[in-house]
Amino acid sequence: MSRYRTRHAARGALLLLSLGLAGSALGANPKTGVIPTLIFPVAGDVTYVDDFGQARPGGPHQGNDLMGVKKTPVVAVESGKITFWTTSANAGCMLYLYGDSGTMYEYIHLNNDLTMKNDNRGTCVAGVSYAKALKDGSRVQAGQMIGYLGDSGDANGGASHLHFEVHPNGGAAVSPFSYLQSAQRLLFFAKVGTPFTLALTGTVVSATDTTLTVQVSLLQGFPMNAKLKSLTKPLTLTVPSTAVIQQKSVTSPRLLTAYEGEPVVVWTQPAPATMKAMLGADGALNAALVQLGG
Repeated sequence: MSRYRTRHAARGALLLLSLGLAGSALGANPKTGVIPTLIFPVAGDVTYVDDFGQARPGGPHQGNDLMGVKKTPVVAVESGKITFWTTSANAGCMLYLYGDSGTMYEYIHLNNDLTMKNDNRGTCVAGVSYAKALKDGSRVQAGQMIGYLGDSGDANGGASHLHFEVHPNGGAAVSPFSYLQSAQRLLFFAKVGTPFTLALTGTVVSATDTTLTVQVSLLQGFPMNAKLKSLTKPLTLTVPSTAVIQQKSVTSPRLLTAYEGEPVVVWTQPAPATMKAMLGADGALNAALVQLGG
């Protein structure tokens, strides 16, 4: 698959240069040449390995394949400008993200199916491959939905996945693996401002009267039907005085009886979605109900 990437390398470099000249008009941050901590590009469960450089029919693999469920939301790993690419038989429906840092990212094999089957009845347009209402050349924010995971191009009929590439300063591809490993994962995806609530199952890490830190083994989001397993980083929630605390059928207004390792289920208060909430920033989620004990 390297052939189509090589063919368009010069085009990408020229476009990156033009974006740099227009950066101040777009309100972009100055380009640093340093790849920032990324938002993980898929808002859902995926599996992946460091398959960068592995032999492929078209040459060494230039990215990492993130295997997931078809039509899972794909998001911008950093703020920048996007360009649709729709004419490569190998890449299928593809998107370039020219990040504010100067890094270029490629999103390859986006969805082209109208159903959950491999019908190939869709085209590379917003609402099928790209996020609804997204326009070619749009400026996007980190974490904003930009597309849907799929199997277009020479991945047709195979396992749905996102082929993701990282090009520092718009140059040659480097392995995305370390950047993916350190990326911030969205807990769920929802349109900013729309209501959501979460159910978090896990164990207590620590607790005070006003905060609860949980090692989450299962996250479920409503109404977006999100599901994410085994968060690597503990999640800290605010526990307001209005929250209901239940432990072994006893209701108490206090959390001080919670102990490390104790099983817990937390329901968050319904709230409008924000990027901080989707990233699980400390204190961004408020508990409505805390159920302690087995």
